[in-house]
Amino acid sequence: MLPILKVAMPKGRINKPAIKLLQAAGFDIPDDLDDSRKLIITVPEARLQFIMAKPVDVATYVEYGVADIGVVGKDVLMEENRDVYELLDLGIARCRMSVIGLPDWTPLLNPRVATKYPNVASQYFRERGQQVEVIKLNGSIELAPLIGLADRIVDMVETGRTLEENGLVEMESIFEITSRLIANRVSYRMKNDIIQQLCDRLQAVIPGFETLKALK
Repeated sequence: MLPILKVAMPKGRINKPAIKLLQAAGFDIPDDLDDSRKLIITVPEARLQFIMAKPVDVATYVEYGVADIGVVGKDVLMEENRDVYELLDLGIARCRMSVIGLPDWTPLLNPRVATKYPNVASQYFRERGQQVEVIKLNGSIELAPLIGLADRIVDMVETGRTLEENGLVEMESIFEITSRLIANRVSYRMKNDIIQQLCDRLQAVIPGFETLKALK
């Protein structure tokens, strides 16, 4: 019998499309996984055990081997730089990392930039020869330029509606973001057969899954 794979699964906006993708690949997984208060959910029929985690923690769980594989946004991988294998671009939860500010912003000497992603922001501006002061925030990043805490922000943008409602504009796009399937390095060697089978099944349905989303 195949071993059970431990999967670090993010709660929130990535969860439902990730579950739909696994279901499309033939895995018998309930729709309401994200609605449960349980933190560890075993689905014997699919040979999967889900560790329900905050998105920012998924790569940490996988790196340290408490999860064999995980679903994580490219933004987390870029910020955390964890020692994991990146196996597949799942093409879900698509958005972008951008520099954002007020439309009347004018360049300043050593401007302040607020973000949840200080490493990403620092590297981006450093590569462009721009000196900035990066301020780490954990929530309501859009508030920073409105109250004068920061001159610009670096954050994810999906639809742009929140920016529009708060009078903010995208100034520059840094990189596109999708969710990725990652694996622990030891697990990938020890459970290679079952992990590769899962990858093959997902890879077979990702193109059709993306086409279906585009038609909706």
